[in-house]
Amino acid sequence: MEGEASPSMPPELVLVPLEANSPKKGRPQTATSNLFPPELTPFRQRRASQSRSTRSKLFQRFFFPFATDAEWNDWRWQLQNRFQDGRSLSRILRLSDDERNALDRPEGQLPVNVTPYYASLLDAGDSEQPLRRGVIPSCDEFVCTNGESDDPLAEDSMSPVHGLVHRYPDRVLFLITDHCAACCRYCTRSRVVGTGEMAPDARRWELALEYIENTPTIRDVLLSGGDPLTLSDDRLEYLLHRLRRIPHVEFVRIGTKVPVVLPQRITLPLVRMLRRYHPLWMSIHFMHPDEVTPEVERACERLADAGIPLGSQTVLLKGINDNVDTMKRLMHGLLRIRVRPYYLYQCDPITGSSQFRTPVEKGLEIIAGLRGFTTGYGVPHFVIDAPGGGGKIALVPNAVIGREEDSVLLRNYEGNVYKYPDASR
Repeated sequence: MEGEASPSMPPELVLVPLEANSPKKGRPQTATSNLFPPELTPFRQRRASQSRSTRSKLFQRFFFPFATDAEWNDWRWQLQNRFQDGRSLSRILRLSDDERNALDRPEGQLPVNVTPYYASLLDAGDSEQPLRRGVIPSCDEFVCTNGESDDPLAEDSMSPVHGLVHRYPDRVLFLITDHCAACCRYCTRSRVVGTGEMAPDARRWELALEYIENTPTIRDVLLSGGDPLTLSDDRLEYLLHRLRRIPHVEFVRIGTKVPVVLPQRITLPLVRMLRRYHPLWMSIHFMHPDEVTPEVERACERLADAGIPLGSQTVLLKGINDNVDTMKRLMHGLLRIRVRPYYLYQCDPITGSSQFRTPVEKGLEIIAGLRGFTTGYGVPHFVIDAPGGGGKIALVPNAVIGREEDSVLLRNYEGNVYKYPDASR
């Protein structure tokens, strides 16, 4: 990076306030007629057999008839037209009583954000659809059970600078924004998302960068939030440029769900900019195999072709992905689009998360159902991020079942027992 001019801090953040979901003046953007008119019925009946690109196109034509293809494929337009309340969601979904009641209770609630693209993947008539449960609130969010807290990982207590978490010796988590393109209902940082507490403020960023500069043990910086890819290219490049000029920072990672919920954001200018700051890695949050659409594949292809290693982070969620078949389809889909399955997280005990949390044994069962039955590249690490700030703890099915004389007894993926001669004894 020597000899390059340092990008200046751009003043603007390409994000739209919540009230910007309203139609543009003089140009209505959404249809407000009957929820499921005859024109849409074939679309709903043929969901399973249609490509998701086709479904997305039909959704665009019906609910946004005045939007051009150029607008639909513009990530800024997608952000401007997010569904963010019960009134707008009722235009596209037959809301259940539970969903409607949750949407009418704004106190202490994680914001609702669903991009038009991601909304096109939701089942309008099934409130139990996995993708829909992941982004539409329910009244269970307001129920706090034993062991839950707003900050279960004790990130705030490990924050030497506001927005910077230094838990591990050689790496830090840099929360650069509190904005997301879509809000997952099981979000670990629901306490700050959309509150303005982690707004992308230049002074706050500079304090965090100074801490990183003054702490030579830090070799790895993870940019997260919120979602870093909701920033404009200029603001994101400013941060990357500053970090790459710190000699002891060896590489930078970006944690994001944008390629899944807003694949239009992965533009050629963005990718050209990112590739200037290698080594750069990206962790993408996938929840369900139905998220692996042609649009998402194209976005990941652009990133991978730019030399950015892609890894997935998936949260184990009750009733959404908590079975071997669903998880295997997701992992196979990720490998096809060059995303390496990395972590499978036990759901963090955030306030209101009991509806999503499974027994730990369920995660071990899924790992056992993957290991040996599919390629090792498709088996993620199953981890619990220990409450109280203990960090990630990997859990594995018990394959060592005992000893017999000088041999270790091992159980393979089929349940068969084998002896391995232990020469060290």
